[in-house]
Amino acid sequence: MENPDFLKARYDLHKAPEVEKAALRTEQATGEKVPQDPSARIENYLDRLERLAMDPEKEQARRMFGDESRPRALGLLREMVMNKYVRPNKEKMAEGAARMEERAARELGIEAHYGEVELEQRGEIAVADLEKSLDNWISYLSDANEPYPVWFRYYVFRNVLDLGDYDKDKGEFTKRSPGSTRLFPDIDRGALAYVEQMIEAAKDPEMLERLRRAQEATGTPEDQLLTKEKAAQFSKLSFSKQYVEGIQQAGEITPEMREETRGEWVKYQKGTDPTALWASLQNKGAAWCTKGFATAETQLKGGDFYVYYTLDRQGKPTIPRIAIRMQGENIGEVRGVADNNQNLEGNMTTIAEKKMEDLPGAEQYQKKSADMKLLTAIEKRTQKEEPLTKDDLIFLYELEAPIEGFGYQRDPRIAELRRKRNPEEDMPIVFGCEKSQIARDVSEINGDTKAYIGPLVPGIFDKFQEYGIEYMYTSFPEGRIRVRMETMEIGGKNVEKLVAEMKKQKINISDYAMDMLRSKDFMTRKKAEKETLVRIKVGDLRLPKDKLPTTGEIYRRIEELGLELCSAETGPNYRLRYQNQPMGEWLSIGMKQISGRNDRPAVFDLGRDKHGLWMDFDWADPGRMLKSDREFVFCLRPRTKAKLRAGQAS
Repeated sequence: MENPDFLKARYDLHKAPEVEKAALRTEQATGEKVPQDPSARIENYLDRLERLAMDPEKEQARRMFGDESRPRALGLLREMVMNKYVRPNKEKMAEGAARMEERAARELGIEAHYGEVELEQRGEIAVADLEKSLDNWISYLSDANEPYPVWFRYYVFRNVLDLGDYDKDKGEFTKRSPGSTRLFPDIDRGALAYVEQMIEAAKDPEMLERLRRAQEATGTPEDQLLTKEKAAQFSKLSFSKQYVEGIQQAGEITPEMREETRGEWVKYQKGTDPTALWASLQNKGAAWCTKGFATAETQLKGGDFYVYYTLDRQGKPTIPRIAIRMQGENIGEVRGVADNNQNLEGNMTTIAEKKMEDLPGAEQYQKKSADMKLLTAIEKRTQKEEPLTKDDLIFLYELEAPIEGFGYQRDPRIAELRRKRNPEEDMPIVFGCEKSQIARDVSEINGDTKAYIGPLVPGIFDKFQEYGIEYMYTSFPEGRIRVRMETMEIGGKNVEKLVAEMKKQKINISDYAMDMLRSKDFMTRKKAEKETLVRIKVGDLRLPKDKLPTTGEIYRRIEELGLELCSAETGPNYRLRYQNQPMGEWLSIGMKQISGRNDRPAVFDLGRDKHGLWMDFDWADPGRMLKSDREFVFCLRPRTKAKLRAGQAS
């Protein structure tokens, strides 16, 4: 059910400037007038939001957003939100954070004072934390796989922007004010599903009647049955109060219940009545959106649904611990109840893995399952104070690949286990060397050096090659600089051959990237030549921090460091070679820009999401500002290699 009348009554949304602008754009695009009827104008606006943020027809170029590829317009919407609600208040947030920390320090008998530099750092940290907090909501509410109608996504996001975190003692959300350092609320998917079903029931008599029948079928007392009056009263509450009520409906899984692993799987058939599935999740502590009647029905329309229930205090299998949702014939998602992000509990991983073996589409979850089993093993060894091996540490610090889990966000155990480690003691184990073989400054590098952890400065890549250093980091473990010392042979293939090979390998090529490959500016060499590649993040280039660096500034900086731009054909060649790319990773090829659509300069982007490997593009205007986590691929300068060969010959 679409619900424009709810938004009209709530906000007079049909009169809003953004709705009028959407109507004008639709009329310009179609040549047809959008009716003056409020519902029609709101629906037109919501349709436009859906096309921009969710791109149901897959018309837009894609870009990684977290570990998913999303339409590029979503990134523009994100920037608009951040620029309005977060970044302008950086100074206020810095001041507020500093004052709070100063008060906390004084209570401990410590005198602390923040100068201009410290305030700037606090502001950057506060903005980054808030952006990450808001990104979680943007990512969730724009996910086309979630079973919410567009009107409800709009309603939730509009209200979340005004809320701070949840005060459990008071049972309420704090009100957000400009400059607040409080994070946006956590996402409770079960609570959101409850809010949606109650608003639906207030507006739709059929939904109200179905919910009542479901309650009656599960033995709900007469005085607790949902009525038209109760639903209407709920619909008029503020969103913050609605969300609180949803959270309070959750129930709890006690620590004793979490220890229990005995139980049984129940299959809910595709297309069947959702009452049994819905009823089994009420007040049981599972923060799944399937707790909403409408969302449970939507998910059962898409495929079968499996739930693993463990034994309760009476020895009956009633406690939901694992959910496997099928999308058509394949596994759509696997979720647990470890936290609000639906991570699997450690003692549930093997049970989920065994069940998935019997279901189609399990291949894409094999790494997640293996990662979670190893993380659980490391957690147990840590609890027993047993030493970790080199391989354990490489895994925990994610030096070779990110740890993948089943939840919406990273498994919190990763951060918890790292906090218990001492990186200074772990580095020699990881690198297989003595502490003295780890250089912290270019002047310390010598023939015994095995690893360098320090800033990138001119000449560092000469030293890297001269002494055969194995590892380079700007900081450990996050700042690894990957130098692909195994050289790539690039050239000898024309565009047709490169495209044919990518298609043979089932690599996705976006329309924008295909335009670039066919551009007159994309040239290939007739004879293969060797290139040595360097992967580097923008934040490791030590550019001024008073603003985000531009593409032009980044390109000038890499020349100072002894690197150079890749040839354009590095993009498709590296795409063909780099097929074990981790899920969610995205790399830009540092190359001379090629004019893409609208004659705007662009570079190739290589990524991987649940749809597979991508050959894509991104805009690279010289003045475009880029964030610190953006990663590029550049080449070692030929004269740097020539100098090395000359030194070896002498």
